Amino acid sequence: MPKTTFKELLDAGVHFGHLKRKWNPAMAPYIFMERNGIHIIDLEKTITKIDEAASAMKQIAKSGKKVLFVATKKQAKEIVAEKVKKVNMPYVVERWPGGMLTNFPTIRKAVKKMGSIDKMASDGTFVNLSKREKLQITRQRAKLEKNLGSIADLTRLPSALFVVDVCKEHIAVREAKRLGIPVFAMVDTNSDPTEIDFPIPANDDASKSISLIVDILCQAVEEGLNERKIEKEKEPQQKVKSIGIKDAEEKDVQDSTTEDTDSEEEETRDKDSTDEKEADRDITGSDDESEED
Repeated sequence: MPKTTFKELLDAGVHFGHLKRKWNPAMAPYIFMERNGIHIIDLEKTITKIDEAASAMKQIAKSGKKVLFVATKKQAKEIVAEKVKKVNMPYVVERWPGGMLTNFPTIRKAVKKMGSIDKMASDGTFVNLSKREKLQITRQRAKLEKNLGSIADLTRLPSALFVVDVCKEHIAVREAKRLGIPVFAMVDTNSDPTEIDFPIPANDDASKSISLIVDILCQAVEEGLNERKIEKEKEPQQKVKSIGIKDAEEKDVQDSTTEDTDSEEEETRDKDSTDEKEADRDITGSDDESEED
């Protein structure tokens, strides 16, 4: 499990909150102090919350489920796209399409439309279109790629949502809560952590702070995926072992059955021979009696 230190968080500026007048009273448990009109976040609590979130995210990845990363603010776009792409998870860094979770089938249709345009280009249908139609379809494809290209592999609803700025992504958070999807989020001093399942009190405006938190969570996801891969590789070996044990047990049963059958046959033979001897004695005895008469 990836761990972070107090110094790393301090160097990244994770402890800086917003102005005192912009604070949300629900963030009071995570605020350490106020200095020069700015709230300072308690980094000890940040470390605890990061560990909790990383552990939960690792388990989700290990179970083979998807986590959707959402960061549409300017300073977070490139960071999230770069780091999340490495762990092969879906992300949204442009505009959040309204109803993306609550109206997921419609979003899937738009993604399929993108695939059908690609198919047209590959099978030669695109060549037969007029210049105007080609231009319109190309523009439509570019727009779809920009907004939905990063979620093309998301065939079903994600199992969790990670948000960089709760205030900016309030629509995404609301949709996730409505569907019962757990939400991981960086919460600054102006945010409401009560709606978040795994809040991480941190500065959500500084690019260094965002980079550090996202990097820790991506490492946790990667660990979960690696563990899942190792378990899958072990499964066939365990299966072979169990089959071998089963065959051995069946063989033992067959051997014991054969032994029982052999012993029964021997007993039958002995009984038959005894009966024959007794019959011979009876015949001999009757002959002797007739001679005496």
